[in-house]
Amino acid sequence: MREETLAVSISAGQQLSLPLTWVHTLIIGSGAAGLNAAVQLRAGGVDDVLIVSEGLDMGTSINTGSDKQTYYKLSMCGSDADSPAAMAENYFAGGSMHGDLALVEASLSPRAFINLVNLGVPFPRDTFGQFIGYKTDHDPRQRATSIGPYTSREMCRALIRQARLLDIPIRENRNVVELLTLDDGDDRRAVGAIMLREDATLEVVAAENVVFAVGGPGGLYKTSVYPNVHTGAIGLALMAGATAQNLPESQYGMASIKFRWNVSGTFMQVVPRFISTAADGKSDQREFLPDYFDSPGEMNSMVFLKGYQWPFDCRKVIGGSSIVDILVYIETVLKDRRVFLDFRRNPDGFAFDQLSSESIEYLTNSEALQDTPIDRLRQMNPGAIELYAEHGIDIAAEPLEIAVCAQHNNGGLAGNHWWESVSVKHLFPVGEVNGSHGVYRPGGSALNSGQGGSFRAAEYIANRYQRWDVPKEKVKIAATDAVEALLAWTEKAARAENSWQADRDEFQTRMTKAGAHIRSQAELKKAVAEAWEQVGRIERSGSGCADLGELAEALRNRHLCFAHAVYLEAVLFALESGVGSRGSSITIDPSGDKVHDKLDDNWRIAAENTDFREKVLETIVDPAGRVENRWVQRRPMPETDVWFETAWARFRSGEVFE
Repeated sequence: MREETLAVSISAGQQLSLPLTWVHTLIIGSGAAGLNAAVQLRAGGVDDVLIVSEGLDMGTSINTGSDKQTYYKLSMCGSDADSPAAMAENYFAGGSMHGDLALVEASLSPRAFINLVNLGVPFPRDTFGQFIGYKTDHDPRQRATSIGPYTSREMCRALIRQARLLDIPIRENRNVVELLTLDDGDDRRAVGAIMLREDATLEVVAAENVVFAVGGPGGLYKTSVYPNVHTGAIGLALMAGATAQNLPESQYGMASIKFRWNVSGTFMQVVPRFISTAADGKSDQREFLPDYFDSPGEMNSMVFLKGYQWPFDCRKVIGGSSIVDILVYIETVLKDRRVFLDFRRNPDGFAFDQLSSESIEYLTNSEALQDTPIDRLRQMNPGAIELYAEHGIDIAAEPLEIAVCAQHNNGGLAGNHWWESVSVKHLFPVGEVNGSHGVYRPGGSALNSGQGGSFRAAEYIANRYQRWDVPKEKVKIAATDAVEALLAWTEKAARAENSWQADRDEFQTRMTKAGAHIRSQAELKKAVAEAWEQVGRIERSGSGCADLGELAEALRNRHLCFAHAVYLEAVLFALESGVGSRGSSITIDPSGDKVHDKLDDNWRIAAENTDFREKVLETIVDPAGRVENRWVQRRPMPETDVWFETAWARFRSGEVFE
């Protein structure tokens, strides 16, 4: 790294000197994907690496988990035959995923997984060294593994230890507020970033390459299971002209909101009581699910199934367990009430002999026929109770507030098979911000994708982008212009009428209502118009901050608000194209199928047009600020040359890195 200063003009002809750091490869984000990129860059001979982060203890990877957080990999146990091609076919079968990306993620899974094992992540194995596994959703083989609720947290801890062992520089308390790019002939390339430091001063890092590991769009939604400390920053790349793909393909599911955690698995299988209250959380308390089921047995069996079928799935709405998510949505979003899980008492009319055969067999085999949900949970998963106790919530003594929440974005930025942005050279989106997934994906594949993608980015940089060729004087000019514009915007923010809190609440509420799992063209058209009006207002007038301590949140609103408008545009385009209901969302359609006999005719949904499974939706914001959406044919599964002598020759020549 090399340090210098950058002179920037401010008001009254004065100049401000900002720190400017030159580094070969800048990594933005310190989750599992960003950390692994840094470690693998060092292994590949790229020594000049810098990680910038809001904090090593922030972000999704180190702060989330699930009932049994899954890592998806190639099967490594028993006689279950497996191969990269077979695993890639299962990825590809989810629809709207490029075949080459599916093959890369499958091929890299053993390498990425064993790297984590060698770093000390204690994935379970038997006495013969086999890594035991289980079947996860959308997968026919026993490829899944786990170390419990906090798999990704332990991955981060192992990678942090390795990064420190390698003495990789890490600058914490940095909030990246703009990506720096330059036009390079017909191409655009990344050249660094501007960030806000803890003391509310700006800092510039210029780089030959930028690894963009900022996670998913957690800050876009009112109801979100992303940790509070994680908001995401895909909007920075969208503002810089990076192409995105499959933005409408997110996963949603019920989660607690005081402490954000998926209420999947045993949380549902113990059959808690669903209660709804007025907005104060206390008055007018009632069970609301019985209004929609013919018997307590039918209702409770459907709740049990949510444990297996936790994510909201359009295929399980009519006659399936995802109707429960819709009923919770009606209470919380449309009726403005609050919904809680009560583990202290059984639902009214609960009886074991009225449950479905699948439900009672599972509970019997689990020796979980206790009198109350909390006792059944204590039998099947005592750690679930302890988990909430660690965060100040005693679910044995108080109800647990929930909502249907955004959980993961299968879409994101579009990268090629080396995880380089398809429209901004030298920019490598890795982790959840890379939209490699399709409509459906095997559970746990996100963790594999982040590790495999960061391996690919590091390998490509080490073999193709080692040489410095960034035009340094042009970078300084671009950085100066960008900083001056940011300083002018912050002055407006100090005088803005709307607070940053009000601005954020506005776009998060809009996104949850119109752009989450319940979608309609009429609602989206209205939301898109309102979204761009808010984007323009924030750009013109700022997003109010009372003091310098709030400046980071005001600046964050710029790219979050921009991102939510682009997402809504993409969702509307998909609906207008005739995609219908697919993945983890439904499309309201007056001529569609009725969701449930006890809901009115407003709850009719369009069937999926499966022709779109063969296409990928690309989204880009042009230099004039217009959003362009287009469907492209997905790339097929590659036919590879596995003859050793010729493949070896291509590897020796470096041809494989093209």
